[in-house]
Amino acid sequence: MFYYLNGKITVLEAGLAVVDCGGVGYACHCSNYTQSLLRVGEEHRLYTHVNVKEDAFDIYGFSGKEELRLFELLTGVTGVGPASALAILSVLSPDQLTLAIMTGDEKSITRAKGVGAKSAKRIILELKDKIGGTLDFSTGSDGIAAPSSYADGSRIALASAALSELGYSQSEAVSALKGADAEHMSVEELIRYGLRAMVMK
Repeated sequence: MFYYLNGKITVLEAGLAVVDCGGVGYACHCSNYTQSLLRVGEEHRLYTHVNVKEDAFDIYGFSGKEELRLFELLTGVTGVGPASALAILSVLSPDQLTLAIMTGDEKSITRAKGVGAKSAKRIILELKDKIGGTLDFSTGSDGIAAPSSYADGSRIALASAALSELGYSQSEAVSALKGADAEHMSVEELIRYGLRAMVMK
């Protein structure tokens, strides 16, 4: 319905931002992450998700497309509604949530109010492939190709996908993970290995 709202922020309250668009104030439910980037009196663009029910018309606003995408993925998980999804995005930035899902870090997700261990496990189970299985591990711009063993769902593929989600190119991620003992390392250990390799360059 609304792709985004672009206007001056007139009100910032806990979990809420009001965007003035042409004299109309749109109340948007926001995560703490998005709110930390907003300032009253400044122009901002919020990418939106509209939730329409019989007794409600709720707008959820996000500072970037990636956070909106994660919100929509979260609300697609069985038992996770908009309030829980927003609570998760309020304690984890988009990059942190992506990393938590890729590494199976239930503890970080359960930091969100009202999100228990069962819900965290379900989120990881249902979203790991959706987040990590959409990247193309083909030859990068620098000529480095991913080995054929980089099948979707493998530890190397998940670690490479996580590094890509953190802002590194696919070729950089592949290069950083070159030489890692994927057979004996967990996804989290592989990600740390890759990050150390990036720093050492």
